[in-house]
Amino acid sequence: MPLEIYLDLFSQPCRSVYIFAKKNNIPFEFKKISLFEGEQYGEEFGKVNPWRKVPAIRDGDFCLSESIAILLYMVEKYKTDDHWYPNDLQKRARINEYLAWQHMGIRMHGSKIIYINLLVPKIVGREAPEAKKKAAIDDLNGSLKMIEEKFLQDRPFIAGDQISLADLVAIVEVYQPIGGGIDVFEGRPKLSAWRDRVRQKIGPALFDEVHKGIMTCQDMVDTLDMSKMAAFKPVLEAMFF
Repeated sequence: MPLEIYLDLFSQPCRSVYIFAKKNNIPFEFKKISLFEGEQYGEEFGKVNPWRKVPAIRDGDFCLSESIAILLYMVEKYKTDDHWYPNDLQKRARINEYLAWQHMGIRMHGSKIIYINLLVPKIVGREAPEAKKKAAIDDLNGSLKMIEEKFLQDRPFIAGDQISLADLVAIVEVYQPIGGGIDVFEGRPKLSAWRDRVRQKIGPALFDEVHKGIMTCQDMVDTLDMSKMAAFKPVLEAMFF
């Protein structure tokens, strides 16, 4: 029985799990969970992940959530190439450092750009205050600077000369604000060169396939069924007003 992976590719962590499984030829069944359609609240998915979040996996009777835990599970179970999560103590520590930082270090800052530029006008019905927009951009810029100056420095990839889980988890986060209309690579040659290296290592076809949705995020937002968005309105109002 193949691994079942529950995903919505508009989600950054879902994209990292999907890329890793495809790149490493891990047999799996893609179970699409549309977050904006509320499918995470379905009875069946609740048996897989009671927290109602994606990504999640089911491997026979074993269920697991949280993208980093899922990635490490696949590394161990499928004995993937060492460069993804090296046995070398210091390289592994460098990867762990990034994986520990990224949850609070960039995840929300990238996501806020989509919230504030696309979802707030659509769901709340008015633009967020300019001060909130500026604060979101400032936070994002700070995170991107940290990736360049702390995590990459002068290395081709975060852990050294080869791509690792850290680069995979980082690239999907860096791409998220593009869906909100922010070109994060403009004026950042180091970040751009790193993106190109990661894209080549992943494979351009797979890389572009996975990011197609986020690159056309505006089209997705325009087609949202507003009758299903009512629960999001007070959340967005509390965040930005």
